[in-house]
Amino acid sequence: MSLARVPRLMRLTAAHVALLPAKIDDPGPMPIESKEPLSDAFYQKATSDLLAAVPPGGELWLFAFGSLIWNKRFDFVEERAGVVQGWHPQFSLGPDTRYRGNPQAPSYMLSLERDGEGQGMVYRFPPETLAANVERLLRLEPPFPPQWVTVDTDKGPIRAFAFTAPDKSIGYSVNLTDEAVSVFLARAVGKFGSMAEYVYATVRQLEELGLCDDRLWRIQELVAAQIEADFPDKFPAR
Repeated sequence: MSLARVPRLMRLTAAHVALLPAKIDDPGPMPIESKEPLSDAFYQKATSDLLAAVPPGGELWLFAFGSLIWNKRFDFVEERAGVVQGWHPQFSLGPDTRYRGNPQAPSYMLSLERDGEGQGMVYRFPPETLAANVERLLRLEPPFPPQWVTVDTDKGPIRAFAFTAPDKSIGYSVNLTDEAVSVFLARAVGKFGSMAEYVYATVRQLEELGLCDDRLWRIQELVAAQIEADFPDKFPAR
């Protein structure tokens, strides 16, 4: 994995993203979702379980590698760049037919997979509002228990929680090539927006931080190429 200290010029641009709808009406629950929203008790227990693993007086850190870097939905008091060993980012969470995809054009969300390494940011939560901060975040992320990971930073290793790929029997797709998944990403739009927007924002932010790995960089190039193929009148021949 190479670090890009000087931001490169992305092939995927805001012009590509603008060719897709900004969002669509809610297509309705996915097959893996309950028709009824998860209860308050579910999120309160998930929050308690996570906080119970934090030593008394200890610090709680989150490892972010995707949209949580550019669309923060939590409060924090410190941030650092870091690398997690034994995990790597991959578009394998799905198919998503609601949030950034739909039944006619499903998407695959970015998650952490076993093996390799992943670059991202760690954020320390304010100690006085841990429970409220964690529960708010859990309500906004897929309803799978987060995992504890070790993140290497320039100030030493940090134990942090991260949202990783779930059990492979639920909401998970394996063995999709970069080329295959990029076709989905280039066309998917859901109630939160398009996957082209997600890829663009994620890769741009990681690149500006010097954290974009070669695979994610290739994904944005493939997504751009697919959009150009889908809208040939909008782009000159390359």
